[in-house]
Amino acid sequence: MLERRHDVRKRSAPMRLAVFASGGGSNFEAICRAVEAGRLDAEVVLCLADRLNAGVLERATTRGIPTIVLRRKDFPDDASFASRTVRALDETGANFVALAGYLKRVPPAVVARFTGRMTNIHPALLPDFGGPGMYGEHVHRAVLESGARESGATVHLVDDDYDSGSIIAQRRVTVRADDTPETLARRVLAIEHDLYPDVLQRFAREMDKQKANHEP
Repeated sequence: MLERRHDVRKRSAPMRLAVFASGGGSNFEAICRAVEAGRLDAEVVLCLADRLNAGVLERATTRGIPTIVLRRKDFPDDASFASRTVRALDETGANFVALAGYLKRVPPAVVARFTGRMTNIHPALLPDFGGPGMYGEHVHRAVLESGARESGATVHLVDDDYDSGSIIAQRRVTVRADDTPETLARRVLAIEHDLYPDVLQRFAREMDKQKANHEP
């Protein structure tokens, strides 16, 4: 059930952002802080998680942002799961979706509804080190085992496959000789927190221009 809280943002913004997350929500936090600092012209209108104990839910609740937990196993089929996801987005008026550590595949019907308006951030330099199972420590371990000299973060559009949508932006970090998956993960996460709000702001500016062009 969608849990509504008081709306802490009063001004109108071109981007009404829904954030999907599965874990602690550090990228969600970075997005919210960018909004609060005026770096991102958006209103975060929904936090959607696929786990009841996801730490991101507490971060959202603290900020008065509506939350919902939707798990595929709670629905009889893919169609009903997709339909409920779309309804949650419609209920909050979301016009853009940002995946931020969301580990489940988004239903194709939801992806189609938000074509060109759904992004994901991946903790490696795509197209390498992407696809099913490539998340968290698995990604960073694969980078180290490959002998790659660089890693980083990639923001891309979401399509029907894992990590295969058009790349929008990347930021790089040097892989150090003494790196472990944990140390590399920390440095990559730090650049994710800076990169993702910047990319979302590009979309927000474009949405603002489109809105202005359609106003009488």
